[in-house]
Amino acid sequence: MTKKTTLKRNKIKKRIRKIVFGTKDIPRLTVFRSNKEIYAQIIDDVSANTIVAASSTDKDLKLKTTNKTEISKIVGDSIGKKALKAGIKKISFDRNGYLYHGRVKSLADGARQAGLNF
Repeated sequence: MTKKTTLKRNKIKKRIRKIVFGTKDIPRLTVFRSNKEIYAQIIDDVSANTIVAASSTDKDLKLKTTNKTEISKIVGDSIGKKALKAGIKKISFDRNGYLYHGRVKSLADGARQAGLNF
């Protein structure tokens, strides 16, 4: 990314993080999107602990498609199932400065279909 784009995303990220905060009861689901991969973590900000993580590089996903939007939906479904297994049902969504569109929206939809509420 260009320096201008990175600075703009960081400015949006700061604005979002003033509002979105994860606790033990309602942790924060954060998304990182690179050019090729997508990563998602559920974080408890009070104890600074990552509870659950999933990414498109996980070996257990067995991705059959090369469409990045479909891969994002599979990752969202995976993190939703892992969160339910860990006893988490409600989260706050942190889009990390990215627009809620495309891969980020697809990941959120996959997590919702798995049973997470946000």
